[in-house]
Amino acid sequence: MVVEDVPEKMLAAQVVEFNKPYKIDTIRTPSSLSDHDLLLKVKVASLCHSDGMVSAGIIGTKLPCIASHEGCGEVVGLGSSVKEFKKGDRVMAGLPMHRCGHCPDCLGPDELKRYCPNLKGHVGITIDGAFAEYLVVDARESSRIPDEVSYETAAPMACAGITIWGGLVRAGLKAGETVALVGAGGGLGHLGCQFAKVMGLQVVGIDARDEGLELAKCSGAHVVVDARLGKKKVVEEVKKVTNGMGVHSAITISDAPDAAALGCAITKMHGTMIQIAQPPEVSIPFAELIFRDIRVHGSLTSSRNESQRMLEFVAEHNITVKTNPFFGLKEIPRLIELAHSGKMAGKGVIIVDEDEIRRGKERRGMK
Repeated sequence: MVVEDVPEKMLAAQVVEFNKPYKIDTIRTPSSLSDHDLLLKVKVASLCHSDGMVSAGIIGTKLPCIASHEGCGEVVGLGSSVKEFKKGDRVMAGLPMHRCGHCPDCLGPDELKRYCPNLKGHVGITIDGAFAEYLVVDARESSRIPDEVSYETAAPMACAGITIWGGLVRAGLKAGETVALVGAGGGLGHLGCQFAKVMGLQVVGIDARDEGLELAKCSGAHVVVDARLGKKKVVEEVKKVTNGMGVHSAITISDAPDAAALGCAITKMHGTMIQIAQPPEVSIPFAELIFRDIRVHGSLTSSRNESQRMLEFVAEHNITVKTNPFFGLKEIPRLIELAHSGKMAGKGVIIVDEDEIRRGKERRGMK
């Protein structure tokens, strides 16, 4: 299906060569949609840790590829089979594109469908993403943004939000139990602190940066512990606030080489460590797994239903994202510079749409 009434050209930031800056240039606007596709006019897109993995060639992305898998926007085109959305709807982009529909995962429960091995790809990871004025997504994987949730909040939720939400879902904790977030002061971590606190969990935030510790505390962590104290001291501090047992579950967000081992060490015997971070190797001492019966569960984002529930939770409980906004796609190099400085607290976002740029500047008293 061909979409009419969209510009022939659009501005986009592409990975054209690994380990090189994005190329920001005018390219052809996507206008041909498959049956289940949506064309979004991108309002806001944000930067994620995985964008660095794409740029470094770790994932093996075919180039050129438009960057960013955290995007949201307004529906301006629909495939012929799309029934659940209409033009003008506000949508958070789903990451998977075109599941096969017949493998065991596709035919299984909702929480397994995103693991389809026959996907066309993932938005912003292996196929074009959201650092552009227009974006094609799969309607079956995307979520409606509640009116109470701004685009600036919704964009980081497209990966950071659904990833930490999925980790908490898989931890399976009950109100009153304790969760530790290893890497609590980053983009995922500060959302996890808020989610977990509202769920009634006791939250221990662990980070190795002053900015991260402060953000975790401001985001609802009941206790914050500086990872720079070293593993032994961190374990002692966590046990002080958990009756000497350790947390019921730890969620490891940091990709530091020793983060997974720390996550296991602070978890109580027979507890679960949820591994979200994606370092080249996950290293855990055998004693944690064998003598303390720590279970390790990997977690990848969230299902479509879980993602929609997360957005409703964000609206209901006024969950906020600490953003570092930049206005316009041409500002992406400045965002990358801030991200690489190690001083960024929260999420870096690009306000793409001109109307959103105007509103964003007005909210901040900028000209």
